[in-house]
Amino acid sequence: MTVAVVLFTSDLRLHDHPPLHAALKAADEVVPLFVRDPGIHAAGFDAPNRQAFLADCLGDLDASLRRRGGRLVVRTGPVVREVCAVAAACEAAEVHMAAGVTAYAHGREERLRKELGDSGVALRVHGAVVTALEPGAVTPSGSGHFAVFTPYFRRWSQETQREPLSPPRTVHVPDRVHGEPLPDRAKVTGTSPALPSGGESAGRDRFSRWSRSGLSRYEDRHDDLAGDATSRLSPYLHFGALSPVELVHRARKHGGPGAEAFVRQLCWRDFHHQVLAARPAASKADYRTRDDQWRDEEDAAEDIAAWRDGRTGYPIVDAAMRQLRHEGWMHNRARLLVASFLTKTLYVDWRIGARHFLDLLVDGDIVNNQLNWQWVAGTGTDTRPHRVLNPLVQGKRFDPAGAYVRRWVPELASVDGGKVREPWRLPAAERKELDYPDPLIDLADGLARFKHARGRD
Repeated sequence: MTVAVVLFTSDLRLHDHPPLHAALKAADEVVPLFVRDPGIHAAGFDAPNRQAFLADCLGDLDASLRRRGGRLVVRTGPVVREVCAVAAACEAAEVHMAAGVTAYAHGREERLRKELGDSGVALRVHGAVVTALEPGAVTPSGSGHFAVFTPYFRRWSQETQREPLSPPRTVHVPDRVHGEPLPDRAKVTGTSPALPSGGESAGRDRFSRWSRSGLSRYEDRHDDLAGDATSRLSPYLHFGALSPVELVHRARKHGGPGAEAFVRQLCWRDFHHQVLAARPAASKADYRTRDDQWRDEEDAAEDIAAWRDGRTGYPIVDAAMRQLRHEGWMHNRARLLVASFLTKTLYVDWRIGARHFLDLLVDGDIVNNQLNWQWVAGTGTDTRPHRVLNPLVQGKRFDPAGAYVRRWVPELASVDGGKVREPWRLPAAERKELDYPDPLIDLADGLARFKHARGRD
């Protein structure tokens, strides 16, 4: 009996899974393996919200495998050591896994290739598993990477993507390979109160329900903060519980402007992956330095704390930050707004904001989180690096009735109409009753400081 191992990482699903598909074709038995790597904990990336969501994903994956005669093998320890141990125990000829783009993923692949190769085991790394296209599939003039989204999107849209793969009917796992109990979401503490359920089943159900009505309206409504009209699929994409290839395929089959707008957002994920694949250091360092002299973190400590706690005095900013803490998720338009406020109004280093997002976001992703923060901060791929998102203008445009603010800032629930955007303009007696802070900073002062720091007086 021939045996292959499939190392699951950020691809926790059975539908459209090229590594599993290839392993089942190559071997009589397959070991579906997930390794709980202490390196992730040491780096501080296993935040409670993602721990809980991961537990759901692993439980759902195991249940799906068991319905097909298989099971998920979970091990804890350094990933190279555990993969090699499992491969040796079952006498596997091959190990299959999805390609990654981070420096950590590249290092993991290199170490696995060497250690497995020394034992005569082949490592097969598959592209277009966590992205719709491989990072190097589309390049400008045949080399390098795209640094601007629009030309990338044009080329990306012209590429023929592979057809989604069906889930396996049966999976035979050798008895001699043993794992440990699955992680339990109930044992994770410190999670957001309204954290969604994870797993492929939950993700597929969410997309099916949303696509029936939300997909066709996506183009017109995806920036409506109060309307909550986005798909909320980002956590499932982050953990690979849904396939971006399949989502692109199903959206295009649906057709219409809404579907194309949704596909464009999926392309943004691929765009960021190809940027980081080419420039791994951009997860920590400026992609394009502007020689920013960010405020000293100690000097800005009170402002940073107010921003994190949703007490800046700007209702739309505070609403977004409170949504993040309560749900472990934030509307994409709100992410741009609060990031602009921190970096360009308070002039705080983007890395501080990115770290806070990673502490709470269930979809916290080194690729998309860091590069989106850089895009807003003006150190990334934005072609207008000095743009500033005014929270008053943004609130008027994307939360015109103030419903989003009233939902997340209950202190302002009694304020009528557009007044909720500028509570500091209310009569003094009324303001006193609200128990809501005055603005942390005058927007004009923040803009002047930003322009001066960037040398744009």
